Amino acid sequence: MSIELKKKLDIALYVFLMLMGAVSILVTFGIVWVLLVDTIRFFTHPDGGGFPSSLIRFFTDKHWTPTFYNKQIGIWPLLNGTFLIAFISMVVAVPLGLVVAIYLSEYASWKTKEAVKPWIDFLEAVPTVVYGYFALLFVTPLLQKFFVYFGVEMEGMNALSPGIVIGIMILPYTASMIEDSFKGVPQYLREASYSLGASKLRTALFVVLPAAKSGVLSAYLLGFSRAIGETMVVAVAAGMYPQLTLNPLEPVQTITGYVVQVALGDLPFGSFEYLSIFAAGFALFAITLVLNSIAVYLKSKSLGY
Repeated sequence: MSIELKKKLDIALYVFLMLMGAVSILVTFGIVWVLLVDTIRFFTHPDGGGFPSSLIRFFTDKHWTPTFYNKQIGIWPLLNGTFLIAFISMVVAVPLGLVVAIYLSEYASWKTKEAVKPWIDFLEAVPTVVYGYFALLFVTPLLQKFFVYFGVEMEGMNALSPGIVIGIMILPYTASMIEDSFKGVPQYLREASYSLGASKLRTALFVVLPAAKSGVLSAYLLGFSRAIGETMVVAVAAGMYPQLTLNPLEPVQTITGYVVQVALGDLPFGSFEYLSIFAAGFALFAITLVLNSIAVYLKSKSLGY
C-alpha cells in the first residue's frame, strides 16, 4: 500500500469519526431542544394558568393531577416517588456493590474472577420489564408475607419491592466501577499496609477504599442517576398514585412511570395533559445532568486529571 493511499485512508477515517461524533452531539442537542420547546409550551399553556403562574405552581403545588378536571401541577409527588425508590435501591446497591468489588479486587484469583464476573454482568443483560414483573409477582408477595407477621399491611403496588429490585439491577454497574477504582490504587499502598501487619480486609477498608473514594462516590452517583431514570420496573410494580409519602409500603409514582402512563394513553397531541410529560421529563433531565456532572468530576479526580 502506497504512502499516498494510507494518507487518504487516514483522512477518510478521520472524517468518518468526526461525522459520527457530530451526529451523537446533534442527537443530544435535538433531544434537549424537543424537551425545552415543549416544556415552554406547557408553562405558557392557558390550562396551566400561563407563565409565570404555571411555573410557580409547578414548584409550590403539592399534588400532580394535570390530566384531571381540577389541574394541579406540583412536581413534588413525582419527585418524592422517584427519589424514594432510588434511595431504597441505593440501600441495596451500596453495601452489596462494595462487598462484591472488594472481593473481586482484593481476594479473588484470576480464575475466580473469570468465573464470577460473567454471572454478575448477566444481571445487566436481563430486560428491565422482566425485573418489573419479578418485583411485582415474586418480591412483593414475599414481602407481604414477611410484614404480615408484624401486623403491617403492604400494598400490592409499593415503593419497596421495585426499589430492592432496582438495587439488584444496578449492582453490576456500581460494583464494576468500584472495582476499576480499586485497581487504580497503587500496589505499594497495599504492600505498606501488609508490612505493618494489617489483614486484607483492614487494608481494603482503611487503605484502598479511602484512596479510591472519589471513584467510589462517582460510581454510586452514576448508579443513583440510573435508578432515578429507570422506567419499566417502576411502571410495573410501583403504582400510578403520585403522593407525598415516605412510607415505602404505599404505592407511589415516579416521573418515568408518569411518562409511560400518559404516553400510552389517548390524550390529544399538543394538549396540556400531553405536554405535561415534557415538563416532568425536563425536570428529570436536569436532575440527572447535575448528578452525572458531579460523578464525572469525581471520577476525573480519582484518575488524577
